[in-house]
Amino acid sequence: MPRTSQPAARRGWGSGLLGVIIFSASLPATRVAVGGFTPLFLTSARAVIAALLGAGLLLALRQQRPARQDLVPLAIVALGVVIGFPLLTALALQHITAARSIVFIGLLPLATALFGVLRGGERPRPAFWLFSLVGAASVAGFALSNSAATSLAGDVLMIAAIALCGLGYAEGARLSRRLGGWQVISWALLVALPAMAVIALATLPEAWSGIGVPAWLGLAYVSVFSMLVGFVFWYRGLALGGIAGVGQLQLLQPFFGLALAGLLLGEPIAWTMIAATGLVVLCVAGARRFA
Repeated sequence: MPRTSQPAARRGWGSGLLGVIIFSASLPATRVAVGGFTPLFLTSARAVIAALLGAGLLLALRQQRPARQDLVPLAIVALGVVIGFPLLTALALQHITAARSIVFIGLLPLATALFGVLRGGERPRPAFWLFSLVGAASVAGFALSNSAATSLAGDVLMIAAIALCGLGYAEGARLSRRLGGWQVISWALLVALPAMAVIALATLPEAWSGIGVPAWLGLAYVSVFSMLVGFVFWYRGLALGGIAGVGQLQLLQPFFGLALAGLLLGEPIAWTMIAATGLVVLCVAGARRFA
């Protein structure tokens, strides 16, 4: 695969970083939302809401329909990031804490890089994999040291979620080079819309009065930001900066999430978090150099 220019690569890393910051609140918002909605309804409702917004953008900006050969890749994106990851993480968070899920989020950059090699034709240098492994181990080690609650069912669901998400990220980035980032996620949402609409209607809450404001806010965030806006920046970043390299920015996602919890919710920020963040930043810088 030809290398992108340095200015384009820098724009890709900046766009990818903004996407990661937006995604950082996804798991906490999902955790809050499943307090008022079932995982199936939450997954389908967020997809339906985002699909309607995406359809509005496509119509307003008069975007050309994707070619027939793009339908299968778009279906893979939909399976990975519209259906698979949101549903499996929502199910997993019924068994494990958000802190425990960080262990598996630390594996997402590796999964993205592997699928970038398999689906995107990228060939990072050996040193890249060393930095990626050390970064993943740093995130997992930090999370394990701060979470004692375990569940086999929750862990298996998170592993499956990470695999599908990595595939969806790599496939979406490959398509974004031709279709554009926001167009890819919008079309993928529309591909999934019929099935998601049926599921949403079939799993409507029996009573709406008992659903609290936090659950509604969680649903709003994952629908608008996690499911659409974040992907606009994320797929653009992966397409411009490289799937494997920019994908390593996901190592910072857990620490952004914990920092937001500290700033907004007053949760304590331990020195171990600061130390682990510093190590991860070094790993991301190393991975960027050798991607």
